[in-house]
Amino acid sequence: MIMLLTGGAGFIGSAVVRYILANTENTVINVDALTYAGNTESIPTELQNDRYHFEQVDICNTQELTRVFVEHQPDAVMHLAAESHVDRSIDGPADFIQTNLVGTFNLLECARNYWQGLAEDRKAAFRFHHISTDEVYGDLHGTDNLFTETTPYAPSSPYSASKAGSDHLVRAWHRTYGLPVIVTNCSNNYGPYHFPEKLIPHIILNALHGKELPVYGDGCQIRDWLYVEDHARALYKVVTEGTVGETYNIGGHNEKKNIDVVTAICDLLEELAPEKPAGINEYRELITYVKDRPGHDARYAIDASKIERELGWVPEETFETGLHKTVQWYLDNRQWWERVLSGEYQLGRLGGNA
Repeated sequence: MIMLLTGGAGFIGSAVVRYILANTENTVINVDALTYAGNTESIPTELQNDRYHFEQVDICNTQELTRVFVEHQPDAVMHLAAESHVDRSIDGPADFIQTNLVGTFNLLECARNYWQGLAEDRKAAFRFHHISTDEVYGDLHGTDNLFTETTPYAPSSPYSASKAGSDHLVRAWHRTYGLPVIVTNCSNNYGPYHFPEKLIPHIILNALHGKELPVYGDGCQIRDWLYVEDHARALYKVVTEGTVGETYNIGGHNEKKNIDVVTAICDLLEELAPEKPAGINEYRELITYVKDRPGHDARYAIDASKIERELGWVPEETFETGLHKTVQWYLDNRQWWERVLSGEYQLGRLGGNA
């Protein structure tokens, strides 16, 4: 198969690229605008693979997207390109509306026009897989209830609202035009190559530098954590085996309070990086509680029984094993995150933009 991935230089997208090239014979067309969170250094060995092709294209550019479809003739689309940071969406929502809504619309239209021109056998086999988030469901106020595929949408932030809108667009293009779509909604991802603004890498790197470890509010917000390589396996299984028109929730079965995630990282660093910055006796003393962000959801938790029952996917990593791998990766790959923190990863990019 020829698989067109949008956002393949991002955190989850790069994990999918690495998984497909390492475990299948498929070809990957990586379409990424290389905004601040896109980093081709997250797919280092893949750049020399003859089954990997990179296109620096913004999904809001209809003309260039059309060219990519015509030139590469994909058999499936995996749409991961998105603005995804809640805090950034609160400070500047316009980019989220443009990329997540307008960009998804453009991609749907380009895919539909391409799909309608395919021979019948290729048309029947084509898939448009839209990757979304559990944040579209809003807040869970109980302790036992879970998000299912039929949970009503109630997004709380500009980010989650823009993703909810893109989900609705994808389903409408299936209902109205017959485009063969599949939607997945995932819980919080973590793992290697995660951009340092997100919670887990932010805490790891701040601790290593002896900086404060900021925790919103009382730190009791609960998230379901999913190791990114488990997610990549799930996404590939869905796009190749999932049922057209269906939605699959993907979760890690790892509900944790934010403060417990932070203290777990501190404890792992005590074991794996015992030589601390000057003046620090233990990493936990760096924890600092800060003012909560507006509209902060209290709890997310995924019911992933459908994908397990219908497609046989279950996560391989527990939170403890996955977090250990993640912390160790950041300790072993200092050059990657130092180049991100300094901005060097943006220099000399394909297409000449810094």
